[in-house]
Amino acid sequence: MTAIKLFADSACDLPLEFFEENNVTLIPLNVYMDDKEYLDIKTINPKQIFDGIRSGKVPKTSQPSPEVFEQVFTDLAKSKQTGIYIAFSSALSGTYQTAEMVRGQLLEEYPDLDLTIIDSKCASVGYGLVVKNAASMLKANATKEQIIEASIFNSQHMEHLFTVDDLDYLAKGGRLSKASAFLGGLLNIKPLLHVEDGKLIPLEKLRGKKKVLQRMLDLMGERGERLQDQCIGICHGDDEEAALNLKNLIEERFGVKEFYINIIGSAVGSHAGPGTLAVFFLNKRR
Repeated sequence: MTAIKLFADSACDLPLEFFEENNVTLIPLNVYMDDKEYLDIKTINPKQIFDGIRSGKVPKTSQPSPEVFEQVFTDLAKSKQTGIYIAFSSALSGTYQTAEMVRGQLLEEYPDLDLTIIDSKCASVGYGLVVKNAASMLKANATKEQIIEASIFNSQHMEHLFTVDDLDYLAKGGRLSKASAFLGGLLNIKPLLHVEDGKLIPLEKLRGKKKVLQRMLDLMGERGERLQDQCIGICHGDDEEAALNLKNLIEERFGVKEFYINIIGSAVGSHAGPGTLAVFFLNKRR
């Protein structure tokens, strides 16, 4: 059986240990702060980003360069392995498009390159859950076709519900569509957003965080399928207490037993900002 190599970029907000322990190749996005360039996950940690934003700094990000993709995909071609790259949502970054471009170029030199690139249309830990499932299947000796099918299914059915303290971070970075009506009069108002076809879409505005959390739970109940049998993802913008509070509310309401909780990574966090809180779950099970 041909060995399978799994790739993911740092917008999945999984820690470096995950990549090392599961033999998944990390493709880091670039983060810029204080006129310095960093590699997300590898050379900067999210705490630095959130502290920087709180002090008035405005970090920037960029997708991996074509040269980064060329190097890892060339190594794959030379190794004769099968590759599966699950990519950050194409609606939020050019990462997927660049990877596809490089793959097409390399096929001229390496016509036997066996690489499937999946547009997850997911972000942060929602994307991370798709990658984690693929890595688990790989360890269980699933076939390429099985991993691809499951990853596409999970990507298509991954719900993202989140709230942010300040929509300006998302708007300035061009990560938020249909936001104009939500950018004014937000004093004491908490926005609730979701992801639709890979894009960030505002859903509602509610007064106070407690009401936002209750509405998130209501939507989980409406959209989720067999939540008690899922691993529910939660991520936070440097507010672990809020994440654990949300976990407890979900446990009480739905009887969920398995969670994956992590801080939002440096690249995604540069746009989401401190105080962001998100939950991820499947609206349909395989």
